[in-house]
Amino acid sequence: MKMQHLRRLTLSALAIILIVTPTIAYAKSSGLVGEATSKQVTDNAFPERPYSPYADRNFPMQVFWGDTHLHTSYSMDAGLFGARLGPRDAYRFAKGEEVVTSTGQHAKLSRPLDFLVVADHSDGLGFFPRLLSGDPKMLADETGRRWYGWIQEGGQQAVKAAAELIDMFSKGTLPEALMLPPGSIPYRNAWDEIIEAAEASNDPGEFTAFIGYEWTSQIPPGANLHRVVIYRDGAAKASMMEPYTTETPGSPNPRDLWNWLQTYEDKTGGQILAIPHNGNLSNGIMFPLVESYDGKKVDRKYAENRIRWEPVYEVTQIKGDGEAHPFLSRNDEFADYETWDKGNLNLSEAKEKDMLLYEYARSALQLGLQIEQREGVNPYKFGLIGATDSHTALATADEDNFFGKHSGSEPNPGRLTHPMAKIGDLEYEGWSMTSSGYAGVWATENTRKAIFDALMRKEVYATTGPRMIIRFFGGWDFVPADAASRSPAVIGYSKGVSMGGDLFNAPEGKAPTFLVAALKDPLNGNLDRIQIVKGWVDADNQRHEKVYDVVWGDAEKRKPDANGKLPPVGNTVDIKKATWTNTIGDSELITVWTDPDFDPALRAVYYARVIEIPTPRWTAYDAKYYGLTPDKEVPMITQERAYTSPIWYTP
Repeated sequence: MKMQHLRRLTLSALAIILIVTPTIAYAKSSGLVGEATSKQVTDNAFPERPYSPYADRNFPMQVFWGDTHLHTSYSMDAGLFGARLGPRDAYRFAKGEEVVTSTGQHAKLSRPLDFLVVADHSDGLGFFPRLLSGDPKMLADETGRRWYGWIQEGGQQAVKAAAELIDMFSKGTLPEALMLPPGSIPYRNAWDEIIEAAEASNDPGEFTAFIGYEWTSQIPPGANLHRVVIYRDGAAKASMMEPYTTETPGSPNPRDLWNWLQTYEDKTGGQILAIPHNGNLSNGIMFPLVESYDGKKVDRKYAENRIRWEPVYEVTQIKGDGEAHPFLSRNDEFADYETWDKGNLNLSEAKEKDMLLYEYARSALQLGLQIEQREGVNPYKFGLIGATDSHTALATADEDNFFGKHSGSEPNPGRLTHPMAKIGDLEYEGWSMTSSGYAGVWATENTRKAIFDALMRKEVYATTGPRMIIRFFGGWDFVPADAASRSPAVIGYSKGVSMGGDLFNAPEGKAPTFLVAALKDPLNGNLDRIQIVKGWVDADNQRHEKVYDVVWGDAEKRKPDANGKLPPVGNTVDIKKATWTNTIGDSELITVWTDPDFDPALRAVYYARVIEIPTPRWTAYDAKYYGLTPDKEVPMITQERAYTSPIWYTP
């Protein structure tokens, strides 16, 4: 459906708009009706069907925006990189307050967020404030003195200290004098402060401040297996156990983390979950098919535990986009988006092509179908969210307001060319940082419980920054006329399941139908297209995928060619001015799509990908602001996008 202009819709308008013309009951005293009529009206004044169309609808009618993965100076690496803002500063910024950054710049979001998780690293929690204070024990160590000197110099010297920390930590060579183990007074004080900051910032109904941390596993050395741990609970329960770490008595093995999560729930009666991220830096161990990195089988127990504790996956963030890889998805023209694939997290091992299959969300969804066919349970039945993983305490994913991965890469004239990270001969260039991402959560209210529950049921989606409003439903009975509705959620919930849901046992002669709708971010680009990405396994348990263009902007001018390829939407970006015009694409897209290649005997997974028209990348904004002429290799244009959580079909 093409819209000529952006209609004035509230956040819930895509969810529900109904116009009802009721029979008006007039009182007897009005003199407008006779006694008999008045009695009849009185008898029927309160029918079983409510007058209000909202009275019996408890499905989520609002999308809330947030970041589930943000670091402050309480993280070892963030502090060494130059972060001086703490958890309370991070919540203030997310709520829309102006803050002065670690490099002395004034910063503010264009729009406040609805929720935030401060997820400082559990290993060495509170290390940096202690080093910065000149702790005698730390300065007595040679490494501690060296790092202390570098952070006093600041700039690239501080970045050098952080890179050395990451390398030593991944190899297990961090000096004992610099470690703050759980149970120590400094560690406990840091955890208490994080909890208190979240409690002080939490404002149910207005802003949700989650308690959380990041468990930072790098086993084998440098291979990323990190998880962000989020509590549904408040201080009373979260404070009963200190965070789980990768050092003894903790463990770098995800299986042991899951056991700890179970122990927490058993001991406290609370609820908790974990979110993996950056499979692209795991060098082939994030999504195992037969054996996990420790040589143990990916069996039914593994599958049950993983999906029990990890309902969603962080698919896009500053260290690259993790939806798909062009080597794996060679027929997908949009697969090579913000790709980071030089190596593992600490750049100690170069990437090899055979690692890629086990690193990206799209292939993981297909691997999950294979495991389910073998074990009866799908460990990768996850929803999709985005997060920043910023180490600046600033949760911004906007291209024109990008403050970088760490404080050493906050806006400055040299950040395009200075390495974001460099270890040995490998480096990630400053311009390779990705201004991404956010999580969109369909929840009944802005509270810890409601947002946490939405994550658990996977009624969430990822964006690379823009706040597009997206609905995605699957069922057996959607018809093209449903796409003409101004209330797709009413139809969607009544005839099918929402993103994160399941379809079973296809009715004879029917293929699954999908209702998908997207409304542009009013501050960003128009929409190029909506695609549905399908993955499935055949009768021989072999993986397959296909990307379908299901609805697109400028439909009266853009027609697929004989091979079904849709022409590009065009490009209005003026790089020198770092601007664009919304004269191409559409402000809103909606359609009903039926799978033309459906086989009811085969397992399948579907998700929607919404792509914007080209707009300036953060590098273009930097070039304009600082008067730079970047090298030709520096990308200056982006096509922002969103990924919905999938819907699964099981025969």
